[in-house]
Amino acid sequence: MSVKREVVRVDILGEEYALRSAATPEHTRAVAAYVDEAVRKVMASGTVVETHKMAILAALQIADDLFRAREALGEAAGGMRQMGDEVRRLLPPTKRAVPMSG
Repeated sequence: MSVKREVVRVDILGEEYALRSAATPEHTRAVAAYVDEAVRKVMASGTVVETHKMAILAALQIADDLFRAREALGEAAGGMRQMGDEVRRLLPPTKRAVPMSG
């Protein structure tokens, strides 16, 4: 069964784009708004003139955001595992079942 893709019209830097996506229209618009904001921040710096360079710098900023979010998620997951181990030690031996990985 194929995934239904909707066409969503979004605006980035005053230009309209028709994006075909399996995501919800709200999600697609939110992503486009994030990209628009990132490019506008680069533009506001006033140091870049060429549009393609602005797009590359915005993409680098977005990639940095992604890498930082992944790192924070990994740290949070590690903290949750550690907390689970600590709680498990406090439980009676019959309740200390090893969690299933998934």
